[in-house]
Amino acid sequence: MSHESLIAALYVFVLAAFIGYQVISRVPPLLHTPLMSATNAISGISLVGSIVTAGAHYNTVSTVLGFIAVVCSTTNVVGGFVITDRMLRMFKRKPSEKKLAADERR
Repeated sequence: MSHESLIAALYVFVLAAFIGYQVISRVPPLLHTPLMSATNAISGISLVGSIVTAGAHYNTVSTVLGFIAVVCSTTNVVGGFVITDRMLRMFKRKPSEKKLAADERR
């Protein structure tokens, strides 16, 4: 990798990180759950790509890095679904005391 292409790749990475932070920090709380669902879908695509990379058998480095990517992507997907489920449970209505009392009488 040449010096110029490394600088360009680093520039794109820093710019993407900055823009991503700015976009995420300005999301209203009402949209966090749909945003997490979309992020989980993107992480799922990354998981499929990392499985393909790990199983392609190009060389040992490719297989090891693919396996690490599979582990990281799986952790990201599972954690995202756990957080999304937790956020959705926050919006569920709790049963009222009258309904609980009526259920106890039965």
